[in-house]
Amino acid sequence: MTGKYMAYVGSYSYTGKAKGITVYDVDVEQGKFIYRCEVEVDNSSYIKASNNKKMLYSIADEGVVAFKILQNGSLSRLNSANIKGMRGCQLSTSPMDDYIFVSGYHDGKVTVLKLNKDGSVGRITDGVFHKGLGSVAERNFRPHVSCSRLTPDGKFLMVADLGIDQIKVYRFDKKEGKITQVDAVRSELESAPRHFIFSSDGKFFYLMHELKNVIDVYSYETGERTPRVEKVQTIPTTGAEPNQQTAACAIRFSPDEKYVFCSNAGDNSVSMYDRDEETGMLTLRFCLPISGEYPKDIAIFPDGQHIASINHGGSISFFRVDYEKGLLVMSGRSIEINEPNCCEIVKTGE
Repeated sequence: MTGKYMAYVGSYSYTGKAKGITVYDVDVEQGKFIYRCEVEVDNSSYIKASNNKKMLYSIADEGVVAFKILQNGSLSRLNSANIKGMRGCQLSTSPMDDYIFVSGYHDGKVTVLKLNKDGSVGRITDGVFHKGLGSVAERNFRPHVSCSRLTPDGKFLMVADLGIDQIKVYRFDKKEGKITQVDAVRSELESAPRHFIFSSDGKFFYLMHELKNVIDVYSYETGERTPRVEKVQTIPTTGAEPNQQTAACAIRFSPDEKYVFCSNAGDNSVSMYDRDEETGMLTLRFCLPISGEYPKDIAIFPDGQHIASINHGGSISFFRVDYEKGLLVMSGRSIEINEPNCCEIVKTGE
């Protein structure tokens, strides 16, 4: 792979052992990270690079923090913005990087903020608190917004709520930055839909459920008032029957979108699926241990040949993916890091 790549890992800083974001140089050929420095952010629970790869945004105690990604991969803080709610848990940006969407786990709120031309975070344009009750369970009995993303056509904002077991569908007014609910996609009770990702062709999305430990595959078509979605498959996130301590954590595409990866806490594993680009359906190839505890995120290297498991228990472990044999092969020693949550690999220097 040509070009320079950096990895940014967000960590909690409650204990003072981590500063917030750890910056690594990425050795793509060897499939490993090389420590560079740390950048202070209060409890960086989720980070997201802009689509143009010039900015990095982080959840923080004060709301959302914006960093400019410099030519050498270092970060320069621009500003922070309050979201007028409890701290968020997930971020996404619009295709043109003119809006950022914040998912609020603790207060069940989705917040829309304008992004300024220089990439800094601007004013809040809208915010909606979800209402309702889920089933009476340990985690999902009230709204917990866990993932918010614009649909590929840009018309709708889909917002997963693992507390009330549904995805709320909002019409998105790009000019004003306002959202209006028009539909909902309902999951089974106590399934806890956590994260979803869209294929780049806009035809399918993949909804991972934290408690039920399955991925639901949906077809997607745009519509005037509401989108048209249809479930085409449900497939487990683990190879065997999950125990009660297993929770699906993260879902990622390979760079060519021919494969889907999913991590599982409790089970402490990563699963890989073949993806049929025509039907969207998945076929499980393997579910293997990641040599760490609580794989909260997965970073897929830009060559698609290596992955890093971001283990909240205190490590990052590295693997080469043998697609032919369906195996993960460790590609180096794990590195220690305090309570990592999320990772972004970004090409720099362009």
